[in-house]
Amino acid sequence: MTDTVLLTGATGFIGSAALAALTGVRPGVRVRALVRRVPEGGAGSGSVEWVIGDLTDPGSLRGLCAGADALVHLASYIGRDEERCEAVNVAGTRALMAEATHAGVRRVVHLSTAAVYGEGPHHGGTVDETPVAPVSAASRTRLAGEQYARRAGAVVLRPGLVLGAGDRWVVPALRELVERVPATWACDRGLLSVVDVGDLGRLIASVTVGGDASGGGAVPAGTYHASHPEPVRIGDLLAELTALGVLPARTDADWPWPVCLERLRTTPGRVTERQFSLLARDHWYRSEDIWRLSACPPGPGPLHRLRDAAAWHRDHLRQRDAA
Repeated sequence: MTDTVLLTGATGFIGSAALAALTGVRPGVRVRALVRRVPEGGAGSGSVEWVIGDLTDPGSLRGLCAGADALVHLASYIGRDEERCEAVNVAGTRALMAEATHAGVRRVVHLSTAAVYGEGPHHGGTVDETPVAPVSAASRTRLAGEQYARRAGAVVLRPGLVLGAGDRWVVPALRELVERVPATWACDRGLLSVVDVGDLGRLIASVTVGGDASGGGAVPAGTYHASHPEPVRIGDLLAELTALGVLPARTDADWPWPVCLERLRTTPGRVTERQFSLLARDHWYRSEDIWRLSACPPGPGPLHRLRDAAAWHRDHLRQRDAA
């Protein structure tokens, strides 16, 4: 039975959800959380031991895995600084996996991303059917980091878009795109692989320690897609966010994709053409295996979870506008 779980990225968007799920999955699970600084109020968390360290400093990782039954590696750098991407996502992962192997950690779970497949579009392939073609420094180095996790016998998870309270990328990008390209997009019928962050946290906990005293180990080592099994239609996602008051309404005009791209190019903003394509065209992958193997119910789907996060999104967007 897995008792002690070493968790990286515990204060991040996905890590916070995983931490909550791990500490609640069953009695007796303790989490050793690697952080660069202890979060406010963290010192009083009874089932969480906060350990100061940094993936870019191998010395701070020495001995970190001693006594741990499982390692859940969620920390990554997703910015554009190539040197930092290399230091965190490749060298940091290499050093951490070496520590896990040296300590004899029995279970390793490593978070990657479906962005390793590149621009697409992609139409429902499995891991083996979808060739990797990363185009950004973050996705290239996260793919490179996967090899060290696999050598350590990891379960590697590749989620698509992750939604929920704390999302500072997907919904803000969609809001910008709706403002810059304010019509119905011809690709509104496109399908996306999406997962709610709380459901992803539950999945990570189930893969790591299971839902009962039998502990983890049911999911064989390997690489798995980790989105909700049912893809989301982009038009349905936009309509639900509009109904919840998160996004502004669009006009009824249906613009062809070339017209959408031309409007994007001529309207300044932060979201790139590549990112527009990622969010608006088919990018979905078969994801049912990991939920079945981990015996983790996937839940009703990310569209049904949006209502719970809507107030957070509205407040976050207001703060961004005011900044």
